[in-house]
Amino acid sequence: MDNKETISVLNDLIETSKDGEKGFRECAEDLKSPQLKTTMTQRAQDCASAVAELQQLVRSLGGDPETSTSMSGDMHRRWVDLKSMLTGKDDEAILNECERGEDVALKSYRKALEKDLPPDVRAVVEKQLQGVQRNHDQVKALRDAARAAS
Repeated sequence: MDNKETISVLNDLIETSKDGEKGFRECAEDLKSPQLKTTMTQRAQDCASAVAELQQLVRSLGGDPETSTSMSGDMHRRWVDLKSMLTGKDDEAILNECERGEDVALKSYRKALEKDLPPDVRAVVEKQLQGVQRNHDQVKALRDAARAAS
């Protein structure tokens, strides 16, 4: 895989991670539970750190790092906003959408790892995939707890 292809894969992951950061921030704003707000804010900060790490990798490969979210992520957030206006914003529904966003992130990271990435890049992507999986599992557990409480 040449640098251009590697940079393209990394820029896709930057968009995905920026989507996650923005999604977690919006979830934190909408959630009622202070504990859940804190957790989602921390997840947003984790995504921001992942973005910075990926952007640095792109620069080290001589590329221009992505700086924006994806069109599909923007559309998903608009859909969530519309749905919330119609159905109300209970914590379980918000966490459901958060989990759906993390499903997309997992898919993106797994797809990236199907590519023939340089070893140093692969190591970063694998490490970040573990973080995405941890986020997903935590959000799912929080959603299940919210469902059980209602």
